[in-house]
Amino acid sequence: MFSTKAATRGSSGTQAPSAICTTSSQDVRRVRIDAASLREQKFSAPLRMSSVSAVRGKAIRARRSAAGTVASLMEVPSQNTTADVDISLDLFGNGKDVEKWALKKTIETAKGPKRVLEMPVKDQVLAEAYARAGKVTGEYAKTFYLGTKLMTPDKQQAIWAIYVWCRRTDELVDGPNASRITPAALKRWDERLEGLFAGKPYDVLDAALAHSVYKFNLDIQPFRDMVDGMRMDLVKSRYETFDELYEYCYRVAGTVGLMSVPVMGIDPDNKMGEDKIYGAALALGLANQLTNILRDVGEDSGRGRIYVPLEDLRRFNITEAEVMKGLVDEDGNVDERWKEFMKFQIERARFYFAEAEAGVTQLDKDARWPVWSALILYRQILDAIEANDFNNFTKRAYVPKWKKMLTLPVAWASAMRPIAEA
Repeated sequence: MFSTKAATRGSSGTQAPSAICTTSSQDVRRVRIDAASLREQKFSAPLRMSSVSAVRGKAIRARRSAAGTVASLMEVPSQNTTADVDISLDLFGNGKDVEKWALKKTIETAKGPKRVLEMPVKDQVLAEAYARAGKVTGEYAKTFYLGTKLMTPDKQQAIWAIYVWCRRTDELVDGPNASRITPAALKRWDERLEGLFAGKPYDVLDAALAHSVYKFNLDIQPFRDMVDGMRMDLVKSRYETFDELYEYCYRVAGTVGLMSVPVMGIDPDNKMGEDKIYGAALALGLANQLTNILRDVGEDSGRGRIYVPLEDLRRFNITEAEVMKGLVDEDGNVDERWKEFMKFQIERARFYFAEAEAGVTQLDKDARWPVWSALILYRQILDAIEANDFNNFTKRAYVPKWKKMLTLPVAWASAMRPIAEA
């Protein structure tokens, strides 16, 4: 699947200007949507933001600041703003349970009866929204976008709508306005998500996703989990163990697989069960995000963040302070400890890419090409890290455009292979 978590950064390591976090009248036609308040819902899912307001412990309290700016950024009515919101660290630490619940809900909803969508959006406006979503996808994920051109028009549009929602969500904490995003702003984004799943989107880009939700029976849980992944970025700058990091990777990247598989479809002649195919999609999201993290170590340390597991650093006798400073000398020579550490991390990422491969071949044939393109491209980023002698402090690993283009026929050949045995 595609990856959004590092998509807001340009190839030079700087943040690209936001193109989609807000919607202007020059981009797509706005439409008046009923802004009636959402009724509260109860879930039997693992703990998340809507059910932890009474949870104490290590809570971080954030009062609303620059309310007008944030409301404008997120296009959410200011009267829906919560005065202050807690993000409790008790919200996290149950990543595997959250993932299992979302997997269960995604499969159940995808197989359930079709729902009737009653949404006050004209067909012309919806067509323009899908066109805009395709334009954004093509601009920020060119190789993946080219792969989607093999899909049916309905699948193309839905994947573009999902991509745009994920990118807008990611830009809340990783984009140019990230410093002004508060927990209250993410709460409003939650409310907006609930609205579009209820057939009451706020703007036309949300309407495109709402339309796709009903057309392909998408479940809301992985979308909720992704927003909670953004919350993790507000309150966590270190990950003690790989299990902690796994949860983060699921929330910000694995969720994309759960959103996408119901749209892409599973080949009727598949040789694996649904659970395994969705599991492979989760593995690809994990592998992609681990690759992002390894590529961006230097950039993230400059923002005060260390995503690689601290227990792994200690295993290789590396301190947090050394990572923050950079384990490369003035001549560009990389510390041998860091080289060994990176070899270990790259091996782990490649393991999850290998896990993902079998599942990709079980998707509908018209959906395999873009997924294979993304898989091969991200693997090549790992190769580039190695080619840079594991220097991800002062060098950025990237795949040049000509090499990206060469991946397309390779991905095509992989996509056309007969379905692999489980």
